[in-house]
Amino acid sequence: MDSKKRIVITGLGTINAIGGDVAQFTVSLREGVCGIDQIDLFDTTGFRTHKGGQIRNFNPRESIPKAFSLKRMSRADQLAFAATIEALTDAGLCPLPERFKEDMGVIIGGGSGGLFEAENFYADLLAKGFNRSRFSRLSTVYCASSADRIASNLGLQGPKTTLMTACSSGANALGYARDLIQSGQAEIMLAGGVEPMCRITYAAFNALKSLDEDVCRPFDRNRSGLSLGEASAILVLESLESALARGATIYGEVLGYGVSCDSFHMTAPDEKASGAVRSMRAALEDSGLSTEDIDYINAHGTATPANDVTETRAIKEVFGPRAYSIPVSSTKSMHAHPLDAAGALEAIVSLLALSHGFIPPTIHFKERDPECDLDYVTAGARAADLRHVLSNSFAFGGNNTTVIFGKYEGQGTIHGS
Repeated sequence: MDSKKRIVITGLGTINAIGGDVAQFTVSLREGVCGIDQIDLFDTTGFRTHKGGQIRNFNPRESIPKAFSLKRMSRADQLAFAATIEALTDAGLCPLPERFKEDMGVIIGGGSGGLFEAENFYADLLAKGFNRSRFSRLSTVYCASSADRIASNLGLQGPKTTLMTACSSGANALGYARDLIQSGQAEIMLAGGVEPMCRITYAAFNALKSLDEDVCRPFDRNRSGLSLGEASAILVLESLESALARGATIYGEVLGYGVSCDSFHMTAPDEKASGAVRSMRAALEDSGLSTEDIDYINAHGTATPANDVTETRAIKEVFGPRAYSIPVSSTKSMHAHPLDAAGALEAIVSLLALSHGFIPPTIHFKERDPECDLDYVTAGARAADLRHVLSNSFAFGGNNTTVIFGKYEGQGTIHGS
């Protein structure tokens, strides 16, 4: 890392099932709040399950200034832009100075995009007929719309990309944003992910029978599936030199990331955990850290029978005997699984853990699984002086991404200090 630019995070923004902003999210993580409950965003009658991590009472005008039009913004666009405004404000960049726009870009991990609006449109089409339906309502159906809206509303002229690698999309967005800054193609990057709930996605996971009928229980012996959720999570990344020059406060550093592919199955992880192992080892090598340096693992932890055993197996292979002394937790037990936004949301979790000195718990845990025998933090949040956090995102299609964050310990202001 000595020969590379040090990349730091100076702003965070999120809306999710347990937090309407970063401050509320922090409190909820500490207190072990559960955001998984009955879904009322759409009718779940006829589905096998009826619960999820829905964002309640979202009013975009409470987060998005009136200077920006909400016209033809999908739920995903609104969630992403609201989190962007919070992240920029947190970083001291709202309103955005003109001098940053030319070299500032945005990368969003996206999945469902405007499918929720498309579903409502087609329901309306069936009820009213072809000639009375407004096809302009489909203008934001594509998942790249959120990045487009952010860039156009803010006047950004730097790199703009949408990544769609399922549950690793948000984590990949952070890694790619770091690379763009290090290579000099951008000065500051907005990076993260957004995932709205919609009927099609909910139906698909029901068809796979991968959803728990109650609440997800990561690493528990009686776990029976994930809880589907929605979220937006945006981070501001820039070089350390840039952050110090403008007097920004710092949450932490992106030290390294690794990417791999299982090439095994579309929805199941490689039983030998080879892809997860290679992802973590690649991140460690990229960061220049050893297995002795990791203080906490933010697990992918979806609570499916296959994932939790496989991830546990991978951690053991990478860390050897030390695996048993590294605290592990899955915050999906609180905010549910927001798919393409998960990696970015859990990056925020990792940075809050670093900057505020605590490990968030895995809630709903009741009975130990003999095959999941690591130090899972299950009895409430744990105080900890953390220096390095490893965060895993393992997705459908065998897409694996691991990001390592470090506590910033140089000159300047540190968030949480």
